[in-house]
Amino acid sequence: MTDNQLTLRKPRILVGATGSVATIKLDLLCQQLSVFAEVIEYLCDNDEWQSWQKRGDPVLHIELRKWADIFLIAPLDANTLSKFAHGLCDNLLTSVFRAWDFSNSHKIVILAPAMNTYMWDNPLTSKCLEKLQKQFKYSKIHIIWPISKQLMCKDVGVGAMEEVPKIVQAVHSQWQKCLKDNDNNNDIDTKTTAMRASQIRILVASLVLFSFCCISLRNKR
Repeated sequence: MTDNQLTLRKPRILVGATGSVATIKLDLLCQQLSVFAEVIEYLCDNDEWQSWQKRGDPVLHIELRKWADIFLIAPLDANTLSKFAHGLCDNLLTSVFRAWDFSNSHKIVILAPAMNTYMWDNPLTSKCLEKLQKQFKYSKIHIIWPISKQLMCKDVGVGAMEEVPKIVQAVHSQWQKCLKDNDNNNDIDTKTTAMRASQIRILVASLVLFSFCCISLRNKR
């Protein structure tokens, strides 16, 4: 995928949802993302197995990884967060994450955690988040932090998934930043190429001058 191809089409967003009551906002989230992006939703573990029959058939979690520019997991529950942090891949969603190409600057992962306040405050949660960020050097995984409100269980505190419009805004901002970074890299590559071409011209000119001097010396002898 070239940088020009990225700017000429809509971003492709794969939305993953895990075991949280915040999944009731999934339809709204996908609708709002669809305003500026192509969105895939409503695939499950059975789709992974039904789409593969024999050797050579496409593998769904690999095909999804190839297709998507952005992998948004919203909501991300405590269980799946722990799986991500420890490299487990026992379902379609975690397999996509494990197969994600983190070396590709065009590929973005965005996590929107959602869980009970006491689960969020548990030290294991912060350790999982820290482990993920350190493992991928902070720039590869973007976190949309949960907010404080009254939860479905009546507890009040931090743990609710961020509101849909703000998630959409964050996703859009990350994509624009990705495009801007690619433009900057292209400018650097162009300048580097021009500099190398200039250095080559100087080298050629120096060799020609050296050859001319050698010829002149021979003639004098």
